[in-house]
Amino acid sequence: MSFSERSTTFAYPVLVADIGGTNARFALVDHSNAATRMCGKTATAGHADISSAIREVVLPETETRPRTAIIAVAGPVTGDAIPLTNAAWVIEPLKMIADLGLEQVIVLNDFEAQALALPGYDGSDIEQVGGGAVRANSAKFVLGPGTGLGAAAMIFAAGTWIPVPGEGGHVELGPVTPEDVDIWPHIERFGGRIGAEQLLSGTGMPRLARAVGTWMNAERSFETPASITQAAEDNDPVAVKTLEVFARSLGRVAGDCALTVLARGGVYLTGGITPRITRFLQDGGFRSAFEAKAPHETLMAKIPTFIVRHPDPALEGLASYARDPQAFAVDLQGRQWMADLPIAKR
Repeated sequence: MSFSERSTTFAYPVLVADIGGTNARFALVDHSNAATRMCGKTATAGHADISSAIREVVLPETETRPRTAIIAVAGPVTGDAIPLTNAAWVIEPLKMIADLGLEQVIVLNDFEAQALALPGYDGSDIEQVGGGAVRANSAKFVLGPGTGLGAAAMIFAAGTWIPVPGEGGHVELGPVTPEDVDIWPHIERFGGRIGAEQLLSGTGMPRLARAVGTWMNAERSFETPASITQAAEDNDPVAVKTLEVFARSLGRVAGDCALTVLARGGVYLTGGITPRITRFLQDGGFRSAFEAKAPHETLMAKIPTFIVRHPDPALEGLASYARDPQAFAVDLQGRQWMADLPIAKR
């Protein structure tokens, strides 16, 4: 299906859902001018499948049953059965249509959903880090250190916004500063390389902390990002240095992503880790590393970077698409399922 053939209208109400490995979050968009109506979240482990979760969490919150569902999942969308990476659910759109009486189901990548939110952010949704200014109708990029390192671009072309999901979180991450050069030999490699997600993620931060501890001759037993951020608040030197290196490295990767698509519309940081390391993102190291892209330092200084403060960015992205699908060129090939409705109802 080409972009010109994509669906440009939805049957309302539209149910939007952000399905993660641990939690599923739901909201409703009642019509094209409606605000996002949050319906709550639930643990995926507490339900046999997505249909039962919707029955328990969403349907009691609305008198009008949803007619369309737009769902974001972590990972690629392939086939009629879409397994979640870190949960037992398998998303089966045709089964959802049968179970819930839906007219259509659309399944997108989770960072594609995050990208869909970018053009609509304003005010308290975002907090700027460093200088630069957003250029209107210019490419944007979202980067999210969480369980992994998610990434997606939002390109403006031919008068519309085009979300482009990818695996930018797996780009190479090598040493740059003299401090990096000393620390990097202590980092565990995978397949002979160090990818960005191997350090800039929930599983990666403890790996980085072990390398920093070895370099500092100060053994620590950090097992989770939370234990590291808490220790940093208590001024533990290994934890503080780990987060300094983490923020600096994130700035370098964010800068590379900005250069790749010339993101004059800004680079936006989301993910579960980002709000926990705000002071390390704001202390100058992140932004300095972002801009240190010779010979393009002047260009990089003009590109703004933001921390996303919106509590549900993926849901808001899906809701933006639900309200105004014609504003976005979303490729629905292999990702849209329709009910076999009578001709009069199509």
